[in-house]
Amino acid sequence: MNTAEYLLAALARRGTKRIYGVPGGGSSLDVIAAAERFGIRFILARHEGNAAMMAVADAEITGAPGVVLTTKGPGLMNALNGIACAALERAPVLLLTDGFTEKQLSYITHQVFDQRNVSAELVKGYTQARSDSPAAEIEALLDLAMQAPLGPVHLDLTSEAARRPAGELLALQAKSETPLDAGALAQARAMLAAARKPVILAGVEAMAAAEPLRALVAALGCPALVTYKAKGVIADADPHFVGIFTGGSLEAPCVQDADLIILAGLDPVELILQPWRYSAPVLDIGLRAHPVHYVTPTASLHGALAPCFTALVQGAKRSAWDGAVIAGHRDTMRAALTWQGSGGVAPPRIVTLAQEAARRAGRTPRISVDAGAHMFSATAFWECMAPRDVLISNGLASMGFALPAALAAALDDPQHGAIAFTGDGGLMMCVAELATAAEAAAPCITIVFNDGALSLIDIKQQQRQLPPVGVRWARPDFAAIAEGFGAAGFRASTEAEYITALDAAFALKGPSLIDVTVDPAGYAAQLQAMRG
Repeated sequence: MNTAEYLLAALARRGTKRIYGVPGGGSSLDVIAAAERFGIRFILARHEGNAAMMAVADAEITGAPGVVLTTKGPGLMNALNGIACAALERAPVLLLTDGFTEKQLSYITHQVFDQRNVSAELVKGYTQARSDSPAAEIEALLDLAMQAPLGPVHLDLTSEAARRPAGELLALQAKSETPLDAGALAQARAMLAAARKPVILAGVEAMAAAEPLRALVAALGCPALVTYKAKGVIADADPHFVGIFTGGSLEAPCVQDADLIILAGLDPVELILQPWRYSAPVLDIGLRAHPVHYVTPTASLHGALAPCFTALVQGAKRSAWDGAVIAGHRDTMRAALTWQGSGGVAPPRIVTLAQEAARRAGRTPRISVDAGAHMFSATAFWECMAPRDVLISNGLASMGFALPAALAAALDDPQHGAIAFTGDGGLMMCVAELATAAEAAAPCITIVFNDGALSLIDIKQQQRQLPPVGVRWARPDFAAIAEGFGAAGFRASTEAEYITALDAAFALKGPSLIDVTVDPAGYAAQLQAMRG
């Protein structure tokens, strides 16, 4: 095998099924030419940044390395927002770029810059696979992406290097699991034994250890909150589930009532920019020690999370929490985020009606959620049963994530499909990917919260009593745009029209878009409730 073929074989062995990108004329053509032989499908995106977002979602869903492929120069530059997303969302993504050969660099200046240094702040590792052992370089790079903290790596591959012999597949290195520290485990158990009212805050690292964590929650009988990315780790239907934890004010009454706060895989990258407001001791259970920017844990237990949670279940005692109190906290949080629309459809209803329509259609789609005011409703009111039922950019919190992520989710599981909940601002950053969805026949429904503004920024502008400049626009006709790209388009300004559009969209096999006129009246109250 040559190096390009070796790369594809190594990715396929790790479970990669798709590569997303926009090719150039170098090594990317070699990769595309060989991809299908290794069971890997190339998806031509319309922008490299969106392709990187697709790769992030693909990695999160499958657990295998996501791959974004670009040309040199501007292709790499375009992909960087998505690579930053991979870094802060802890997603194992391979950035595969066309590289410059030494000969080319001796006479070319066009599109030339130091591609290694450009990506260096975002990736865990870099290689050009130019050594006498390109296979070993590739394996080491992919292994690095899959090691905690998960994250992106960069392979800068020239055509010359892509075609060099690489040999047969090397044996995969066996993964060894470090035993739990006995002293740390004993301290964690002692803290649990002393606590009467613990509360569990689950984060992104817990996604791969949902079942043992659920067992711990059940054994303790305590409230459990999740970050945006950890939605579904504790099912919404679980009587111990309270809601979403951001570090803000909405969840504070529940957490303040605890005498022990257990961080279960909580990465501080997910918390909003507010000081820690709790005085109870903190037990940090995570894959690794994090740079502390919010609270210094009283004790820590680090390592693979499933064994950590399982070990703590043994001997765990029932807490003093009353089920009715937990339910009361949950109801209070939901009520604070609920309102009825008067000049369009209220965001909470947009979400709940979509779930009802999915049930009528016999579907349980994944959803993706963009950054913006609509995310409060989309994450709070979509009922999750399992991890990754909701895909969201929360570490980077980038707009333009939802449509690319939904496309990747729909291709991964076409039977159930996907829904993208997005604002009009976020959609305009990636709207051309509707063409990608149409070309790939991806069964995804894009639901646009169309309010003619950057609503979160609009709210902050109003709070400062500044003139409404720079945050509002004329509402585009997204349904017509969707139809122009080959997807079905629907419009809705009332609940009745929206329900009709949902039923029509779920009856289709390919992509569609529903442009919903939104009543933004409750956004300010939601933001105040969430963040204080």
